Amino acid sequence: MKTRTGLLTAALLVAGITAGPSVLPAAASAPAAPPAAPSTTGQSPNAALEAAIAGLPGADATAALVRVGGKKGTWHGSSGVHDLRSGRPADPAARFRAGSVTKVFTAAVALQLAEEGRLDLDRSARSYLPDLIPAAYKGVTVRQLLDHTHGIPAPDFPGTTVEEAYGNRFRVYDPRDMVRSATSKTPEFAPGERQHYLNIGYTVAGLLIERVTHDSYERQVARRVLGPLRLRDTSFPGANPRITGPHNHGYQTMRLDDGTTGLRDVAVWGTTDGWAAGDIVSTTADLETFTRALFRGRIVRGPLLEEMFTLPEVTDFRTGKPAAYSVGLSMKVLGGREVWGKTGGRWGYNAAIASTRNGSRTLVYSVNSTDAKGQDMNRTAEKIMVAAYGRP
Repeated sequence: MKTRTGLLTAALLVAGITAGPSVLPAAASAPAAPPAAPSTTGQSPNAALEAAIAGLPGADATAALVRVGGKKGTWHGSSGVHDLRSGRPADPAARFRAGSVTKVFTAAVALQLAEEGRLDLDRSARSYLPDLIPAAYKGVTVRQLLDHTHGIPAPDFPGTTVEEAYGNRFRVYDPRDMVRSATSKTPEFAPGERQHYLNIGYTVAGLLIERVTHDSYERQVARRVLGPLRLRDTSFPGANPRITGPHNHGYQTMRLDDGTTGLRDVAVWGTTDGWAAGDIVSTTADLETFTRALFRGRIVRGPLLEEMFTLPEVTDFRTGKPAAYSVGLSMKVLGGREVWGKTGGRWGYNAAIASTRNGSRTLVYSVNSTDAKGQDMNRTAEKIMVAAYGRP
């Protein structure tokens, strides 16, 4: 597939392939040094949050970074290790792959463009991208791309297992090719009738942003969000498979070269398959700043901000349950109150931003999960969410 302009050069990509990540067998899932105890700073240490991240590294995670804020004070905590070989304590300021938290940035930029009259949420995506969106999808609107009610299926990717994905970890995907792959298939449902959470709507949204601004998606996010909020540790890696700057290593349980199952270091892994839907790298501090600004109306203003807090009145395509995703965010009832936010997962990394609607309680976490794309929520991540907000 084609390489997007401005991505890492082929020479550097080859160097990344040659270097390759290290392999740790099952027996190496515990570090040589004792597990690092949680470290906390801030005004209001919280015993439940401390307990949620205690004891790392463990079977489901090797590190966790947490920031809680709001009217009741702040709490920052970290636990686990920087890497399993050295057993050094996890770096609380580390950068990490935030996965689908990227969608919140994409949605925010799209809504800004709607406020400026450059994007119409009720206009068809095909009217902006007639050269890419076929007639079979002429009824899909911009809003439906953003709230996952578009009916476009996922594109095809090579392989179906984590081991096959690992073998393709340096492959570079072009978003246009992904859209062509997806729209060559039959729609899953008529636009606006159901909801199916997939990356493809945000891949198209990224291309819409580029078409109406005549600029790259990455530069638009930087100019509109990263720069104004001074999110200096947030970036888009492009074709660079490495996390630039300080980061804690991520590990994934998979079949190893000797046929056994164990943990493999997956910190070096390309994310071009995610692009505008899932390739951002950030820190808990940057994401906390972003979350506060978003919920206070400093990024998206006025009626358009309500798009992010309005669930479509449809059911989920797979489960039949009520829709849980709005434009950019999702909603869960925790501790008897609505909590809005977004989770994300890349191999070796889970992340989330969350807040009550009035911003009285914010949460950001990064968990170095050993099965970051599993069907169930990571246990450590779940404990953090419950400690911050209460049970569903």
